[in-house]
Amino acid sequence: MSWRLQTPRVLVVDLDGAGGPVRARTGSMVAYEGEVSFKHAGSGGGGGLRAAFKQRVTGESLPLMEVAGRGSVHLAVDAGHVLVLDLAGDVLKAESESLLCLSGGLRTDVVFTGLQGASSGQGLFTTSVTGHGQVALISLGGPPIALRVTPQQPLVVDPDAYIGCLGDVSQSFVTDVSWRNLIGESSGEAFSLRFEGRGTVFIQPEER
Repeated sequence: MSWRLQTPRVLVVDLDGAGGPVRARTGSMVAYEGEVSFKHAGSGGGGGLRAAFKQRVTGESLPLMEVAGRGSVHLAVDAGHVLVLDLAGDVLKAESESLLCLSGGLRTDVVFTGLQGASSGQGLFTTSVTGHGQVALISLGGPPIALRVTPQQPLVVDPDAYIGCLGDVSQSFVTDVSWRNLIGESSGEAFSLRFEGRGTVFIQPEER
């Protein structure tokens, strides 16, 4: 099995029948060639009953389908830009809507992000992906941008531009009304996402 970008907006997964199935976002198949089957990955997105229960309670929906067989599957969502990452025991945290495809060896779960998330536009919970394999993220706001985080240099981003983060990175919410004031939105309380530790944060150049 191999993954390749046909264009920056289309991921092609070549299945050989021996590498096992992949899980892709439901409805993301735009074309396929060969003997390929599709089935619902379960209410937990293939993460088991525990993941299904947590997703139902938290509202962090992860609609995935299982794709198996021999052939090539073309995946895309709303002409968004695709970013492929190789995980080697790393932890990826991403909004469920940003996940496009996961290889079979990866596990998903729902993690708590903080009480202030309810007002940030990102919600109280996010999806974590762990294990060894490949994962594809989708950016619906232009080509994704990777920004490094180090212990000496934390990072603050607009929650509407955030896609996900990879590595030993902790996330917190900070009140930051100054940047909202600059564009004339002075009413209400605004939040930013602050990342500390060591890893990479992925953002999109256009806000949701």
